[in-house]
Amino acid sequence: MIDEYTQEKLEGVKVLNTETNKLWITNANGEVKISLKNKNAILVFMHNDYFPSKITLADIDEEVLLKSKHEGLQSVVLSISRVAEKKQRIPEKIEIITKKDIENLSPQTSADMLANTPGVRVQKSQFGGGSPVIRGMESNRILLVVDGVRMNNAIYRNGHLQNSISVSPLAIERAEVVFGPTSVAYGSDALGGVVHYYTKKLNYSGVFSNKNDVFYRHSTVNNEQTVAFSSYSSHKKWASFSNVSYSSFGDLKMGKNRTHGYDNWGKVYKYSRNTATKYYPTSSPNSNPNIQKNTGYNQLDVLQKFKFPISSAVDVVLNGQFSKSSNIPNFGKLNDEKGADLKFAEWYYGPQQRLLVSAQTKFKDYKSLLQNGTITLAYQNVLESRINRQMNSLDRTLRFEEVDVYSLNSDFYKLLTKDGNRKLFYGMELVHNNVNSTAKGETIDVINNNIIGVSSTFNADTRYPDGGSTYSSAAIYTSYRQLLDKKNTLNLGVRLTSTLLKANWNNNVAIAIPDNAIQLHNTALTGSIGYIHRPRTNDKISIVVSKGFRAPNVDDVGKIRSKSGKLTVPNTQLKPEHLYSIEAGYNKCFFQKRLKFNINTYYTLLDDYISRSPSSEFGTSINYDGDTFENDAILANTNQGQAYIYGGTFGTSAEIINCLKSNISVTYTKGKSYDTDQPLSSIPPLFANVSLGLYKSKFDVMIDYKMSLAKELDDYNLVEGIDNLDETPNEEGTPAWQVLNINSNYRVSNDLKIQVQLQNIFDIHYKEFGSSISAPGRNLVAAVAYSF
Repeated sequence: MIDEYTQEKLEGVKVLNTETNKLWITNANGEVKISLKNKNAILVFMHNDYFPSKITLADIDEEVLLKSKHEGLQSVVLSISRVAEKKQRIPEKIEIITKKDIENLSPQTSADMLANTPGVRVQKSQFGGGSPVIRGMESNRILLVVDGVRMNNAIYRNGHLQNSISVSPLAIERAEVVFGPTSVAYGSDALGGVVHYYTKKLNYSGVFSNKNDVFYRHSTVNNEQTVAFSSYSSHKKWASFSNVSYSSFGDLKMGKNRTHGYDNWGKVYKYSRNTATKYYPTSSPNSNPNIQKNTGYNQLDVLQKFKFPISSAVDVVLNGQFSKSSNIPNFGKLNDEKGADLKFAEWYYGPQQRLLVSAQTKFKDYKSLLQNGTITLAYQNVLESRINRQMNSLDRTLRFEEVDVYSLNSDFYKLLTKDGNRKLFYGMELVHNNVNSTAKGETIDVINNNIIGVSSTFNADTRYPDGGSTYSSAAIYTSYRQLLDKKNTLNLGVRLTSTLLKANWNNNVAIAIPDNAIQLHNTALTGSIGYIHRPRTNDKISIVVSKGFRAPNVDDVGKIRSKSGKLTVPNTQLKPEHLYSIEAGYNKCFFQKRLKFNINTYYTLLDDYISRSPSSEFGTSINYDGDTFENDAILANTNQGQAYIYGGTFGTSAEIINCLKSNISVTYTKGKSYDTDQPLSSIPPLFANVSLGLYKSKFDVMIDYKMSLAKELDDYNLVEGIDNLDETPNEEGTPAWQVLNINSNYRVSNDLKIQVQLQNIFDIHYKEFGSSISAPGRNLVAAVAYSF
């Protein structure tokens, strides 16, 4: 008998023969000898810390996997060491999102899933997006990972990203959010934290088994239609999981109840009816200003995984993922005004496409240095594009980006003692990004509001260096974990990373790059020291001191882009930013784990941190895409001095009575620069979540309350433009808000489940801090899931 995730051998598992009531108990190696003639005998495997499992003797292979039922200190963590570990041995703060959490929440996108995680906020510039904010950092300071492969690539920017939605929540079995720098295990980019998506885990079975699931969901607030199909099959020699999901979203309706007192804030009175085939010289009136025109889109996600054994100690997992959206309108841009009308007739992201193919070789109880761990070889192809045309103009600009990412990871651990109290982790990573950026301008040909073709073309600046860019990194790391005694654990780790960026410019229309080719080479040594003290079984006190870094990528160095009346230009002299962090945490369980309490605080020092500031390297007046930018409206990513971020998260959960549970989390963040005393971008105001749920065998009902304090004007960064102050009422800051939701699930049978949700019950109008789009108004959600 072994733990499903940690693969640890389980002692003390009771094995009951339901026919004879005979009982066996596993030894220290998790083994038990059972001799029965009746191969159809039903055996029940029981342990206080695991869900019981009922299996027919004939269906048992050599191993029986048991799933932990703990959500406290005994929870299994997969991300922090890139292998399975008990949460009580991890000093960092980690939030685990289980499959059951995802099913109960039923989020429209994976970004919405993260928005319900304690300590995480999500910004949206358009509905087809979602940029997670962790400890006051987002975008390229947060590392996204799926099944052990980093999603961050060379063009992840320092503004807001939408890449988090390219993994369907219907394919995710669990997700983990690691808070704070995790550079030892993940290297560059993991400054604020790591979001790791895990798709379905594959296991073998004694005999062939197959389970299929179909899912449908409808939401009234944006006429969502989501359908999904998944199939899981397993045998002694192979296992397979397939998932296909498709979602269609219409224009989003905002809340009508304006408790903040701003009658017109966020309302859409006019919009652009222009499309790729239709031309209108002016904007059109919106018959219902509470409908946010140009927010709808659709998305297709496909996942296929196979697992098969090479030997008794080696397995191979093949993983293919594909995600593609329709055109996604940039709602924030399409509401910009110029003169008496809207500025843009068209501004949308072309289809966002992500392809991932990986092969993982998993070792278990092997030999030599490859005792336990994984080697992952992966290829990713990412396509992005941006298309814009100003109102009453025939000139359309199209920019295309393609990124090919090749990666090789090895992550292993070795038990230095038989009892597992001393463990050595080690690994290496090689990553190579190839960025191809192209652009073109076209003058459209129009007859009677119909775009019939292109009459001529013109040169346009590419978003990134038009001669091509590469970004490569190589790293080795090792960490050591030792249980000093029953109450104390020591964690040490170090990583050496080297990065190389090359970029070439051939032709530039708006900006003349002095050096057509640049090369940046950076090397960084990062590390962490963690200490855990457990004065009692259900107590955990932890402290972590760590150093992280982020090397400038192609987006930092070579991007040309306009936003909110400001132009970002390249900076070919950019250096890495470094981070030094200390955090302390306390976890406590009471009353047989019916009451759990946790608090985590941290202080982060940023050195040579990268932010946008005025630049005159390419002149004080630049014409770009039909607009003229002058003086302080011309910005570049620049190394600043030092800045700090501090804050904390408090949480508690309680099982008040049997089946009645509550959860509370409160998060506070503060960040400023030391040299200018100006607020940092992406620092959210205090926010909190409170839930109360009744969980029964046939149904469950949960009431969920969310709130955020106001983001005052004095707390905004007014230089970078990332905080989107222009999206607040009268540019005075974001008002406070609070909403109430109710979720319910009813299990008609073991195979059929019905879900009904009422979100934003009081139809409150609000915007998340930094968001261009107003949050959904009152929303009735109905979903059905059937297994066969």
